[in-house]
This record gives sequence, structure tokens and C-alpha cells, in this order.
Amino acid sequence: MESKVHVYPEGCYFKSLEDIKDKHITIMGLGLNGGGEASVKFFLRHGAYVTVTDMKSRQELEPTILSITNDPELDRSRLTYVLGQHRMEDFSNADCVIKTPGVKFEGNQYLQAAKAVETDISVFLNFCKSTIIAVTGSKGKSSTASAIHYGLQKSGYSAFLGGNITVSPLSFLDETNGTTLVVLELSSWQLRDLRGRKLLKPKIAIITKILPDHQNWYADMDSYVDDKRLIYADQDESDFTILDADQDGYLSECANPKEACKCWGDDFARETGGAVMRYSQSVLRNDTWGAFLKKERSGAITGWANLPKTLRSKQAVLKGELQERILKELDVPGPIGRINALKAALALHLLKVNPEAICNILATWPGLPHRLEACHKWKNEKDGRLLTFYNDSCSTVPESTAVASQSFDQRIVLIAGGTDKKLDFHPLARTLSGEDGSKFRVQQIYLLEGSGTEKLRPLLDLGRIGYMGPYPSIKALLMELKERLSAPDARHVFGPVTKHTPLPVVFSPGCTSFGMFNNEFDRGEKFKSAVKDVFI
Repeated sequence: MESKVHVYPEGCYFKSLEDIKDKHITIMGLGLNGGGEASVKFFLRHGAYVTVTDMKSRQELEPTILSITNDPELDRSRLTYVLGQHRMEDFSNADCVIKTPGVKFEGNQYLQAAKAVETDISVFLNFCKSTIIAVTGSKGKSSTASAIHYGLQKSGYSAFLGGNITVSPLSFLDETNGTTLVVLELSSWQLRDLRGRKLLKPKIAIITKILPDHQNWYADMDSYVDDKRLIYADQDESDFTILDADQDGYLSECANPKEACKCWGDDFARETGGAVMRYSQSVLRNDTWGAFLKKERSGAITGWANLPKTLRSKQAVLKGELQERILKELDVPGPIGRINALKAALALHLLKVNPEAICNILATWPGLPHRLEACHKWKNEKDGRLLTFYNDSCSTVPESTAVASQSFDQRIVLIAGGTDKKLDFHPLARTLSGEDGSKFRVQQIYLLEGSGTEKLRPLLDLGRIGYMGPYPSIKALLMELKERLSAPDARHVFGPVTKHTPLPVVFSPGCTSFGMFNNEFDRGEKFKSAVKDVFI
């Protein structure tokens, strides 16, 4: 367990929006994902003097700087850039520092010298009057949050989506009010920066599947999960906490498992002050409120809500129905897409959206970029083989790559590998070998270079699982793939050619993007661009 985790003062440094005027604000971390840019624009528009400090160079940050420069509403005479370095005086002389989530407060001399430290999330929560739906977890949080937001908008609500999904909520704060709804995806780092503030009290808090993650940043799993717990820390019985009911690695991952708890969801359920709702891949017990997936006689997998009478729809109460269908067919592929949509459907039901409307709306939900995103189709003119390329760049842990490999009703070509973040690759190797009972072996595996790849390769060798590479770039890998698809033994390597069923080629790294790419989003965009260049 980590010791001496920083606890922030209750509340926020800024007491009103007017209080921002003429304050000296230092923004630590401009970045390329929108958070730093939104903070710059927000504080300039409210009359502050802003200093931006980032260890990256001006050239590296050029897209963000250009966006700020081209905004005619900003008074850039109040803006100063300090790039390629941090200076102590920019922190100690500021009235308040706005920090980036990925920087720890603990042990950071610059942040410890600041008079006050906030984040874009803490400032937003301090001023926002909207109903908050907050989502965290290890995997699936972006898709779950996106599906909830999509469902709210299609249901006629005025709703906004922000947080870890690369949209700072400061960018839409001025558009919110007491009648709007805000869906926030919150990483463990963003939650950590709220410790002690008592600013987050979501009407609905959702924790998606917990898996080992960021173990290069945290001391252990318990420290990582302790930050996740903050999502429900200030909830009460008027709020809802939606938690996983299925088995996970809790008993081996938690240093001190609680008695009678068999998964992380059980542990969370014992702590939260909110009304507990569970979600599951299997039918829930009658005394467990929440939502579950069920396989119908037709073979279709549908989602059902099991709720107390006070939370059922009027139609269900009038008909005397104990359970209501809230999910039918989906466009997004695989079991992970279904369970994410199920969590969203349950949240929408608790927000009083009609169950039939939920089914119809989520049936059209397109999913998210970089998450099993169908991004390109190609036909090999030589033998007529059809391929569909999927960008799953947000797969940054081995378990999510394992799931991606089984998300299609056929064998796939898998592209994986990258930088390690001190994770265990055995789960992926067991799926690829069929040791864990997985239904589909991959047709072929292509690996990108990286420290994570070097941990995976011995496991593949041990399981006698063949692979190609590793390759120094995506383009080199794709060119090799294209050449092999046209080779005389292509039918043997990639399976028989079918006229109407494309072969999925899935880019699901299972590793971080550091070294070869700026981040997982940059990695996904570069993959899509390279695919279109090579497979024209």
C-alpha cells in the first residue's frame, strides 16, 4: 500500500467565477489531448494571467499552441509559455496551479511549492450545477460513458460528455445548468486529484471491470484501486453505485480480501453509501438488483433489468413484470461491447428513460474510435479475399487484447505489442493458445517492437504460438502482411477465401504507446492512416 497519499483541502480555491479575474494561474502540462488547452482558454476568458509550463518543446506542442493562437476570443497578452522546462518561480509565485492528472503531487517539488493546486475536473465540479454520471474502472469506461451520453442525447436530454475521454469539462462548463446532465469518464489519476475535496457526488457512479493497470505508476493494486474508490466516497442513499458482479482477480490481487467478497464489486458494494446495482454476463439472483445478459432461444443475447418496484417503468408495474428488457441487438462487436452497453442501459433506465426506447437507441450506438473501430475495408484482387481492419488502439492491457481476439465469430489476424507498464502477459498467452478455453485461435500474429513485446514473445514461444516480427513500425508490419496475403500459401496461412465474410485484421496492442507514438490516440490515428496508405 502507498503511504502518505496527498489529501487536498475541502472545496476549491476559487469561490466564484468572478474570483478568477486577475489571478496568476500556472497550468502544469499543456499536452495534446485537450485538457491543458481547455484550461488555458477557460482561465484567459475569465480574466486570469496564465503561465503554461510543459517539459515538451514548442515544436512538440505546436498543434495545441496553434489552436490557442487562432482563437480570436482570447487575450493572449495575458499568456506566457515556459516550455522545455519547469521553473520553481512559476509555481511558488502563482495564486493557483492547475496540474495535469498524470503528475503525482507526492514528491513533486514544484507542486509542493504552490499556494494552491487544482485540476480542470475539480474546478468544473466546483462550479457545475448539473446532475453528474461518473464512470471509472480499468477497461470499458470510455465506451460506457459514451453509450450513456449517446442514449441521453437521443432521448432528448441536454447532456455533455467529458473527462478522461480527451474532452475537458471546462470546455462546456458555461453551457451547463441545473437541468443538464454531465457524463464524466474519470481515470484513477483524476480521482486521486479529488481526494479530500468533497466535490464529487455523482447521481450515478459506475465502476467497470477492474484489471491490473498502471502498475508502473502505482506501488501495488490496492493503491490503484483505492483511487477508484473515490468515485463513490461522497454518495448517499439517494444515489446509485453500479458495480460488477462477475468473478475477477480480486482474491489474488487484493492484499487483504474482505470476508465473503469474491470480486472487486463485492468489496465496493460493502463500502458505498449509494444504492447498489450490479451488472453481470449471467442472470442475477432475484435478490440482487441490477442488469444482466441472457441468451435467448433464438441465440440472440439480450439485456435485462432486475429492479425494485419503485424503479421499474410504469409499463412493467402495470403488467406485473418483475424484469424488463433493456438491450437487444448492437452494431458494436464482441462481448465487451455488449457489457458496456448493458451498463449504459441500466444507467439510462435509472434516469427514467423508457426501456423500449433504450433498446432502440443503443441498437444504433456506433461505439468509439480506437475501440474495435472498423476503419477500413480491402479486397485482394489476386484471390478475392475480403479484409476488414479494426483499430483497437485503446487496448493497453493484455486482458483487453485477449478479449478482442475472441470478439468475432471467426479467427482473426492480430496485430499487438508495444511498451510494457509492468503487467502480466500470461492471460493473453493463455487465450492465444486456447489454454483458457477460448473458442478461436488467431490465424496469424504480427508484433510491433517494444518492451512489452519482449515480455510476450517468450510466452508465445513456450506455447508454440507462431508470430511475425517484431517490426519497427506499423507501416513495415502492414507491408509484410500485404505481401503475405498475396503469397502462394495465403490460403494455408489465412484460411479459405469466403465471398461474403471478411477476415478481421485487429490492431489491439495490449501495451502502452510510449516510445513509438505520443499516446494511444495518436497510435490509432497512425494505424488508420498507414492501413489506408498500404491497402489501397
